[in-house]
Amino acid sequence: MGMSVLLIVIASIVFLAAGVGVGFILRKKVVEGNMDAAKKAAEGVIEGAKKEAESIKKDASIQARDKAYQSKLEFEKEAAESRKEFQALEKRILAKEDALDKKFDALERKETDSVKRERGLLQKEKTIEETEKNLSILAADARRKLEEVSGLSSGEAKKILIETVEQDARLDAARALKKIEEETRAEAEKKAKEIISLAIQRYAGDYVSEKTVSVVSLPNDEMKGRIIGREGRNIRAIEAITGIDIIIDDTPGAVILSGHNPVRREIAKLALERLISDGRIHPARIEEIVQKVEGEVDKSIQEAGERAVFDTGLHGIHPELQKLIGRLKFRTSYAQNVYTHSLEVAFICGIMASELKLAVKTARRAGLLHDIGKAVDHEVEGSHAAIGADLAKKYGEGPNIVAAIGQHHDDRPESIYGILVQAADSLSAARPGARREMYETYTKRLEDLEKIAKEFKGVDKAYALQAGREIRVIVESGAVDDNLAVALSRDIAKKIEKELSYPGQVKVTVIRETRAVDYAR
Repeated sequence: MGMSVLLIVIASIVFLAAGVGVGFILRKKVVEGNMDAAKKAAEGVIEGAKKEAESIKKDASIQARDKAYQSKLEFEKEAAESRKEFQALEKRILAKEDALDKKFDALERKETDSVKRERGLLQKEKTIEETEKNLSILAADARRKLEEVSGLSSGEAKKILIETVEQDARLDAARALKKIEEETRAEAEKKAKEIISLAIQRYAGDYVSEKTVSVVSLPNDEMKGRIIGREGRNIRAIEAITGIDIIIDDTPGAVILSGHNPVRREIAKLALERLISDGRIHPARIEEIVQKVEGEVDKSIQEAGERAVFDTGLHGIHPELQKLIGRLKFRTSYAQNVYTHSLEVAFICGIMASELKLAVKTARRAGLLHDIGKAVDHEVEGSHAAIGADLAKKYGEGPNIVAAIGQHHDDRPESIYGILVQAADSLSAARPGARREMYETYTKRLEDLEKIAKEFKGVDKAYALQAGREIRVIVESGAVDDNLAVALSRDIAKKIEKELSYPGQVKVTVIRETRAVDYAR
């Protein structure tokens, strides 16, 4: 039993070993077959790779040749452009070299010429010096011979020559003087007119603001209450109809009318005076009286304008201008009635024009109308001169009249009639009493001006001139020098401003004079 089992085991082992050997042999054969197939496949892959590598190598070689060719073309192109630039630069350099060579040659030529000229100048200078020496010797010989021949010394000959030249010069001067006199006579009249007009122009005066109030006297202070009326209805009615403000204050026996329109102010004044005289003061009566007074004032204005035109001997003045002239009767300038002032200016202009051989009526017309703008300057913006010129032009006055009116307050009027009007205007305004200044007040102001000037140290004399518009101060030359004279005029002017009341401005002129005196015995 045990042997059989052993035999069985041994047989199993033998059979197992045989199976393993057979399997090994079979596997070896399979592996060898697979290795041959793999080898053949590897050889095929290698062969394909070689072919592909050859193809890639050929393509790469072709591309490399193309790139090399393109690079060669670009290089050749850049090289050609660089050659062109170098050639152009070379040409410019060559041109500059040529220019420099030419300049250098020119400079060399100039230097050579300068050296030659310098040598020539030195030679000429030497020649001139020698010539001067020779001339001096010849002049001395000639002078000696002349003195021997003439029997005169050099001083005597000079004296005779000077006398001869002097006589000739006097003769030439006389001829020139005669010629100048003839030319002067030809221009004398024209120049005289200009000089006289410019001299007259220096009398120009300044103007101040006009009065804008009128005063109405009352019989008693109870009348103030009646003018005011119940709850102020009377005073409101007067102000509304006349356009003038009525001021009732503590002033005894008077009320004040205030307004810029002188005609309206005159109407209000006359109407109020009649209401006070009548005693019946109520709105209906106020309206009636004001309308009546307006008619009377308009009529008086027209008559005043016509009378002014008649008195000055003028004609052809537009009716509206005549009416404006009449309105000036109610207008004042610095307390001077403008209507009367215009007539004075007209007559003064006529007199001066007659003396200067100018058109008398033209000058008189310009003088009469010169302040026509003041009739409406409270209603129209602008200076009265410009307003007057516009009115004159509007109503048909000539260019000379328009220019004279517009320029009569300018510093340098272009029109000769403007200068005449300016001078006449100042003369009319500056005369003592023209602007209703009391004679005593006027003389006292002149005395005060002189007194103030004489208070300063070094002042010898002082004179008030031009109706107090100027004061001339004469100082002692030993006590006041030129610098102190300037300071003195300023100090006097300041003191006058501080202590005096005066119209316009006062010119302070300090005069310092030095005199040298000797006696012939």
